[in-house]
Amino acid sequence: MSQDLEERIQRAVENFMSGYGCSQSVVAAFADLYGFDDIMAKRIAAGFGGGVGRMRMMCGTVSALVILVGLDCGQTEGSDREGKSACYKVVQELLEEFKQRNGSIICADLLGLNGCPVVKNTYMPDERNAEYYKQRPCAKKVESAARIFAEYLQKKAEIE
Repeated sequence: MSQDLEERIQRAVENFMSGYGCSQSVVAAFADLYGFDDIMAKRIAAGFGGGVGRMRMMCGTVSALVILVGLDCGQTEGSDREGKSACYKVVQELLEEFKQRNGSIICADLLGLNGCPVVKNTYMPDERNAEYYKQRPCAKKVESAARIFAEYLQKKAEIE
């Protein structure tokens, strides 16, 4: 893998360890490739953290993959069914890869909340401290999603 892509993977993890959400961390690491600055990237991805608004649904890192694939190959004409199909294909492939590597694409599953009721209307994110980072697998999921997207970019560059 190129040095640039490895640096982007590490930047994603550093973003997360600096307090940004999982989705923000991954999107911001690659957004400049698509003309977005750091602030806009973090705003676009802000609501996807905590499994979409802290509801523990689809993992924020997985949402980041969807955002990045859309930026990379999303169709721009409403009637372009082939373009839409091509984008969906890449989304499904990358999400399947994430699931294979991590066991699920669902935040609650990744956090081990299986069978536990997800508390609704809890808007306040957990405090980021040593205990938080020790208990959560999120930094590893950020790295995994960033690596999957970097591998996608590398394969795409090799084909072109």
